Amino acid sequence: MRPLIVDIDGTLTQPEGGLDPRVCDALRAYAEEAPVIIATGKAFPFPVALCGFLSVPRRVVAENGGVTLCERTPGGEYGGGDAEGIVYNGDPAAAAATADDYRAAGHDLGWGQPDLVNYWRETEVAVARDRPLGPLEECAAAHGQEVIDTGYAYHVKSPNVDKATGLASAAERLGRESKEFLAIGDSENDAAAFAVASESYAVANADETAKAAADHVTDAGYADGFLEALERANAR
Repeated sequence: MRPLIVDIDGTLTQPEGGLDPRVCDALRAYAEEAPVIIATGKAFPFPVALCGFLSVPRRVVAENGGVTLCERTPGGEYGGGDAEGIVYNGDPAAAAATADDYRAAGHDLGWGQPDLVNYWRETEVAVARDRPLGPLEECAAAHGQEVIDTGYAYHVKSPNVDKATGLASAAERLGRESKEFLAIGDSENDAAAFAVASESYAVANADETAKAAADHVTDAGYADGFLEALERANAR
């Protein structure tokens, strides 16, 4: 069975939000056979916590590739990176400077206080999608950053960092290559991982960028699409 890299929001979730309970057993069963990497635009602690609650090895690509953690053995050794096995790929100073300039221009990030979307974020900044995009892109460009729209937030990130970057970091620590992975997701930020994976699936609710980049598009959306993708991929 091939190793798996999978997105969270829009892929493991229900249409109304929240993790679909059915994916828990599916991910646990898969992780018993092959490595599973949880890849997300969310801040670093969220996918780490998800792995903990699922009782699968903590193998994550967070913040759109900005930070990774890869546990080689369940409950045991971490590979590479700093003393804690964490690898940073992004430019947090540039992202923070972009946010400062955006606020100075009269715009807030849109999450209220406390801002739990960005509180634990280490390598990028997320802005609510109801906030002005044009000024954000201008501020980002001034600091060598780019803005991507995941369908859930605008993410200010380093242009040379994405989920493919994060996958390469994590795969190396598993003694694997990116081209060995099955990739499943729903958004623009999954397209880079789709491009380097052995096979990729966009769930039916995916945006057009993800669908165009994927090898296959499922008939079902959200978690139903994820489960369909697993069944189709492993039937080959």
